[in-house]
Amino acid sequence: MKGGLGPRHFALHPGHKFAYGLNEMGSAVTAFAYDAATGVMKELETVSTLPSDFHGSSNSAEIQIDPKGGFVYASNRGHDSITVFAINPQTGKLTFVQRESTQGKTPRGFNLDPTGKWLIAGNQDSDSVVLFKVDSASGKLTPAGTKLTVGAPVCVQFLAQK
Repeated sequence: MKGGLGPRHFALHPGHKFAYGLNEMGSAVTAFAYDAATGVMKELETVSTLPSDFHGSSNSAEIQIDPKGGFVYASNRGHDSITVFAINPQTGKLTFVQRESTQGKTPRGFNLDPTGKWLIAGNQDSDSVVLFKVDSASGKLTPAGTKLTVGAPVCVQFLAQK
């Protein structure tokens, strides 16, 4: 990674051809081509998770890839949003789709449910968890109207049913 970006989290594409690194201090996602046989990664590009006209303080916190491998989701603490990128299936490069407010402050943790139909965002500094519907064709998020009070959520996990 380039110096000063502050790598934080990493997500491997379900097809094992690409990988995506989240840069906390740089508020950006770095796309990599990945060779599973050798473990070698080649940097493809780095794209910002913030709008070009944003001038406040913000750091990225979480990155997820939908189960079908079509979209990357990255959260922004400060801008208080989740940025959605479409993944080019041939090149692994990213195209901006949407930036959606998490309806709270400091979205530190979020996760997609195993079906990829729902995203739950935890807003650490506003003590809330918010549910979003995921459009499977576009990757876009739509608030589902469910917001719960939870003390300082920092991680969202789904547990397997027994």
